[in-house]
Amino acid sequence: MAVLQPSGSDHCRPVTTSYCRCLRMEAGAPGKFFTRNRLLAFLLLVALGIPRVFGQQSASLVSTGHTVPAKQILGLPPVPIPGDNPATQETIVLGQQLFFDPILSGNGKFSCATCHKPQFGFADDKPVSPGATGKTSHRNVPAIVNAAYFASLFWDGRISTLEQQVKEPIESPEEMASVPEAVVRNLNADPTYRQEFTGIWGAGPITFEMVETSIAAYERTLLSGNSSFDRWKYGHDENAVSDSVKRGFAIFISPKKANCAVCHTVGDHYALFTDNKFHDIGVGVDSNRFADPGRFGVTGDESDRGKFKTPSLRNVSLTAPYMHDGSLKDLKQVLDFYIGAGNSHSNLDKEIHPLDFLTGQERRDLLSFLNSLNGQP
Repeated sequence: MAVLQPSGSDHCRPVTTSYCRCLRMEAGAPGKFFTRNRLLAFLLLVALGIPRVFGQQSASLVSTGHTVPAKQILGLPPVPIPGDNPATQETIVLGQQLFFDPILSGNGKFSCATCHKPQFGFADDKPVSPGATGKTSHRNVPAIVNAAYFASLFWDGRISTLEQQVKEPIESPEEMASVPEAVVRNLNADPTYRQEFTGIWGAGPITFEMVETSIAAYERTLLSGNSSFDRWKYGHDENAVSDSVKRGFAIFISPKKANCAVCHTVGDHYALFTDNKFHDIGVGVDSNRFADPGRFGVTGDESDRGKFKTPSLRNVSLTAPYMHDGSLKDLKQVLDFYIGAGNSHSNLDKEIHPLDFLTGQERRDLLSFLNSLNGQP
């Protein structure tokens, strides 16, 4: 997947496999852009097309926009679109504007993209990230590329839809430190936003449901497929990857070798590289004492203590550091962690076992495979 970094110019560079954005960033205010470029962003999206969408109009919140044409991405299934939020060109463009605009934060300086940085696979390059109040998050920023396919969101899976997810970071004191009432008040005070929202949903005040709908519609376009691995595995191009990648994939899926695919699933026709489930792999635990309770904090089930959602491995070489606490700085450390079978304790997932029998070449091949998962235009 190609990504766009905010810049001080009007030059447009690709941001996902299917479209690009053209935003002009204001110096000294990360994520803030000039409103005069909003129309240009919309026209570019219309001209270039956006990934596959499905669904019916909501009875409660009806967009008057143009439904996005379907497009298949190699290595990915059709994007599941909820019936009450069919993606349109207009809502996606608006959602993109909101995603990069610090108007959503309490101090007017932090946008969604402040932590979900395009150049790092819409994750962050820090183990944990400071928020609008100076407080630091206690978990690593998860990548949101291909979040359209996730059965639940956040490391502990406490939210089930992208629409519901929007409010969480806005209200969190560790992140954007605002409230929905302040967000809609600020948006309603902006004449340009009032005009844009009215053009999509008709006359009336901007509501937070409109904000949630728009940002979720945009986030469903953040897709990564068509990697060199996909062109080999699903496109049947034997020249798309090296022999080392092919050997690494065989090790990745083999139950007798690394067996990574038991959680990072690979199908016959597409690969999400996540089972959308929760596992305790031995991160952040010492003698059965957990630094973070993980899924237990949501379910209250003792068997969920220390479990975290399986992240997708799409664009994995871009999203360091790794694990829910950001404790592993690169992919070599990740492999070393799994080879050592994590930290042994009573709740450790039954699939975690030492891999010290893997040879040096097999470990290099695994790394080659993981580096082949970055999406391309």
